[in-house]
Amino acid sequence: MQNLLKFRYILLVAFLVSCGDAPKKEADPAPAKTEDAITKAAEISDEKIILFFGNSLTAGYGLDTEEAFPALIQNRLDSLALNYTAINSGLSGETTSAGLNRLDWVLNQKVAVFVLELGANDGLRGIPIKETRANLQAIIDLVRKKNADTQIVLAGMQIPPNMGQTYASEFQEIFPDLAEKNDIKLIPFLLEGVAGHPDLNQDDGIHPTPEGQLIVRDNVWDVLKDIVQKETVLN
Repeated sequence: MQNLLKFRYILLVAFLVSCGDAPKKEADPAPAKTEDAITKAAEISDEKIILFFGNSLTAGYGLDTEEAFPALIQNRLDSLALNYTAINSGLSGETTSAGLNRLDWVLNQKVAVFVLELGANDGLRGIPIKETRANLQAIIDLVRKKNADTQIVLAGMQIPPNMGQTYASEFQEIFPDLAEKNDIKLIPFLLEGVAGHPDLNQDDGIHPTPEGQLIVRDNVWDVLKDIVQKETVLN
């Protein structure tokens, strides 16, 4: 059992460390809409925007955009005739500090639901817990300053104890602590059921396959569905 757990930790480390450097697969000639195009389309149709703001896990690292979980969420929304447009605002290699720096222009559009998926790269770089926590709190504060009605979902992340068990434990606690403090929804662990499973990762053994992305979608949808369905009923 110890060997198995060690193997899972090694895979998770490799997965997160590589998030910012490997090339993405070239997209098909008809790529997904840009953020600006999607935003304009949403304004015309009065659709509400779900903004997925994160790193390579959101961007769909190594896959076509259509295979990333935000696009899969859009497919689910469409199949249920829910009036939402999902925007993928993931950027490979993003830290909480870099995310905070680019957030202001991303929020130029009105956002109904903001899914915050950042922090993993901080943990792998050993950035002080206090700094990561402060950056995530600042992002939450800025989202609410722009629009107090925006529903925020925070994606939880875990890291192996390479920086020490104390650091890993304190890192993991950032997400439930912030969710409780700010009264926002929490995805307990974004990569639940995917990290450490070779058959759900690409040929390099560290990036989720399309099948792995389907599981990530389900992890997100388990939390997101109550928000979008409730909002649809209210409106």
